[in-house]
Amino acid sequence: MSAAQFLGPDGALAKALPGYEARPSQLRMAGAVEAALAHDGVLLAEAGTGTGKTLAYLVPALASGRKVVVSTGTRALQDQIMDHDLPLLERALGKTVDAACMKGLSNYLCLRRYHAFMQGAAAGSGKYGPKLDVLSAWQERTESGDRAELESVPEGSPLWAEVHSGSDTRVGSKCQYYDACYVTRMRNRAREASLVVVNHHLFFADLALREGAFAASVIPDYEAVVFDEAHLLEDIATDFFGVSVSSAKLETLVRDAERVLSASSLLLTSRPVLDNLIAAAGAFFAALPRPAAGEGGRVPLPPETFTGRVEAPLFGLDAALEALSELCKGHLEEGQGVAQLARRGQALRDDIMAVAEGGRGQDVTWTAQRGRGVVIGTSPIDIGPVLGERLFARSQATILTSATLSTGGNFDFIKSRLGIDFEIDEELLPSPFDYDAQAAMYLPEDLPDPRTEGFVERAAEQIVALCRLTGGGAFVLCTSLRAMRALCKRCRPQLHTPVYMQGEAPHASILDRFRRDGDAVLFATATFWQGVDVPGDALRLVVIDKLPFDVPSDPLVQARCRRLQAEGQAPFVKYLVPAAALTLKQGFGRLIRKRTDRGVVAILDRRLTAKGYGKLFLRSLPAARRCRTFDEVEAFWKE
Repeated sequence: MSAAQFLGPDGALAKALPGYEARPSQLRMAGAVEAALAHDGVLLAEAGTGTGKTLAYLVPALASGRKVVVSTGTRALQDQIMDHDLPLLERALGKTVDAACMKGLSNYLCLRRYHAFMQGAAAGSGKYGPKLDVLSAWQERTESGDRAELESVPEGSPLWAEVHSGSDTRVGSKCQYYDACYVTRMRNRAREASLVVVNHHLFFADLALREGAFAASVIPDYEAVVFDEAHLLEDIATDFFGVSVSSAKLETLVRDAERVLSASSLLLTSRPVLDNLIAAAGAFFAALPRPAAGEGGRVPLPPETFTGRVEAPLFGLDAALEALSELCKGHLEEGQGVAQLARRGQALRDDIMAVAEGGRGQDVTWTAQRGRGVVIGTSPIDIGPVLGERLFARSQATILTSATLSTGGNFDFIKSRLGIDFEIDEELLPSPFDYDAQAAMYLPEDLPDPRTEGFVERAAEQIVALCRLTGGGAFVLCTSLRAMRALCKRCRPQLHTPVYMQGEAPHASILDRFRRDGDAVLFATATFWQGVDVPGDALRLVVIDKLPFDVPSDPLVQARCRRLQAEGQAPFVKYLVPAAALTLKQGFGRLIRKRTDRGVVAILDRRLTAKGYGKLFLRSLPAARRCRTFDEVEAFWKE
């Protein structure tokens, strides 16, 4: 039975699911995926919201008889596939699906670090209080060691940072916990499965390892790969084929060194070495340029940075890391923990020097503030050639899919960014939703330019009026933290429904409250533009403050624009506009998630209708009913 027959109106899924409705776009996509798997082709498929793209690639992948990796944009989508989509297929098939899930190492508890931590001084300090008992009880019962099960310990918790696994902390087969290790179990299960569900971060970490000096791997060998949420590939691949070092990573190294060396009775003799490393790291990161007050993002570091005032602190940090490595190498008999510290110290030296020597030709070097810490890094300006050589040149089936891959009705932009300059299969699959009946797109023309001083005040008036019309149930998606805070501050006193702002509570907690309230208003930035699913009446209004252009001062954006200009192309038209159009399409896509959804998307940026380039944005968006005045929106809402 073909995938299209399985998913068709008389197929196994229809028989297993009461009320099942076959979707033409889903059947067409399933056939295209089936063909790509059969002849090791490359398929680019945009599947509009509601198409059912997950089943459209899972069914042919499972039927192919090949080892297939499915790579998703987020851990949440991994969990959805494992906990919802695959069990659904198992019921329809009447048999177990041979699938395994792999996440990044930091998602798993490290038994070696956990036991060292619980036995160490930090465990008895009372710093973490009742959370230690929660962690201990969970460790006793968990089979996966996946932190997704540990809901009471929030993301970014300093407690989890003390005990999670990581590439720089794993000892390998010589570890006393190797057989019981959750990562070992996860990898063994993936080796046996025919379908392996990973995320893009893990996939590219694996791809970078395969092409490295030791030709290692994390994911088992596979014959085909499906990228879901493929619009994220360029940014994630750029991160993994670059190099970055953070002050937080050095702080973690020092904490782990204190614990390991104390357990090895070496802390007293190593204390001066560790104190010197702490001082050297502080001096190095303090010497780096910083964003101006109130600014976020990255700051460019030209090559001469590391031969100027940063040179002495750089060599001081290198010497301090070397001293730690040499100390540990002199006491390898103390165990694998000490040997691992030696390797980590050397690896950090290599990464720091790689950043210092970057920023020439194909790369751009930068620094950024991350919370209270600092990060330095070097990133490839153009990831296309890297992907062409390391991903697409491999003779395997490759499927790239998302609800947002096209701009202006074609795939030219995404292909240029991913280095696809050869013939591939393409499918532009429409959504089954009736956007003209289900959604109004409000484009007010009487607002000031969003770059002018009076915009925030007028935009806030529109937001309040729209929220009162719909009774809340709104996402207000902003292009910057500054805009989010300013709009929330103005609107909150005038709204009489629950108002939340990103950052006031954990992401998942805010989303749960929003769904539960049914009439809340959420002010948010990039985190909520994509990958957030709120079907039903709880979300009936999406307000977008401005067109989401990349930050022009970002060093990577600047370098890409300079390169296009040198090639005789217009960077604004060829890069900035289509990139923003894809992001806008993602934001718009938050509203209509099923056939019964209905609501309004308001885009408060008059450039959409006043500028010539606005036509590309509008051609990229669903065909919702256009409204130019508030009265027209009100009439749509009251229908």
